[in-house]
Amino acid sequence: MAQPDQARNSSQAGKDAPVRRSDDSSPVGIYCGGGALPFTVAEAVRRQGRKPVLFPIKHFADPARVAAYEHYWVPLGKFGLLRRLARQAGCRDIVFIGALVRPRVSQIRLDWETIKLLPRIAAGFRGGDDGLLTTIGGIFEDHGFHLVGPHELAPEILVPRGVLGGIAPRDSDRTDIARGLAVLDATGAFDIGQGAVVADNRVLAIEAAEGTDEMLRHVAELRERGRIRSPAGTGVLIKAPKHNQDRRFDLPSIGPQTVEGVMRAGLAGIAVVAGGSVIADPQRLTALADRGGVFVVGVAEDGTFD
Repeated sequence: MAQPDQARNSSQAGKDAPVRRSDDSSPVGIYCGGGALPFTVAEAVRRQGRKPVLFPIKHFADPARVAAYEHYWVPLGKFGLLRRLARQAGCRDIVFIGALVRPRVSQIRLDWETIKLLPRIAAGFRGGDDGLLTTIGGIFEDHGFHLVGPHELAPEILVPRGVLGGIAPRDSDRTDIARGLAVLDATGAFDIGQGAVVADNRVLAIEAAEGTDEMLRHVAELRERGRIRSPAGTGVLIKAPKHNQDRRFDLPSIGPQTVEGVMRAGLAGIAVVAGGSVIADPQRLTALADRGGVFVVGVAEDGTFD
């Protein structure tokens, strides 16, 4: 597999070759962070008769799973390298998928093309995550790429409406779900986060820059310190897309790790907006949830799921 430094030394003609037009047979570039979802999308691309080409982000993507695909490692901050690699691979369609928290400075390696874009990127950083992702997406489009939502290629990753697994929410859980959706509806306009935890109609946490896993760890710590009065097995993690979110990027996601976090936090279950959230390893997730006595449900934006 070609490494980034080798690709950087490719011929000028290859570097400047035009991107192939998007069609049903062209390769799909998958710019991927952590978790299982990038590989679910890659397999969906293969089933459609197209070739997935992965551009895994150093320090975030799983090297063992990346190795099964044509891939080119790209450090954060090297947009010029990524652009050249994607062109050489014939990718016009690009998908952003996978977990990625705001990086440490030590994880960023700027190339000259990225340096020239810094004023634009800095403006995106001053907003929330959605603003930053929209800025990055605009840069890709300005360079001739077509951004595709991962769910457009792999609709099976979208959470369906209804109960997943064998455990259904109780009436009290429905109340917490409705409360959480109302909270996220109010905060979404400020691009704060996609998740909240509610127990006994009381808001325990709202997701911000720390992400869902850290928020759940915080709730678990609060419970251990006796700061949460509701008994274990009470409370819901609710996730929903933000207002005016570009759904090609960063849809709310859940996976087995989310279920584990909910169990450690002593919550009753998980509710996510159906059709607006994605799920990783659904069979493993539902099996783990059933064993742990946790419900998982896809709900409409008004909280109903029946």
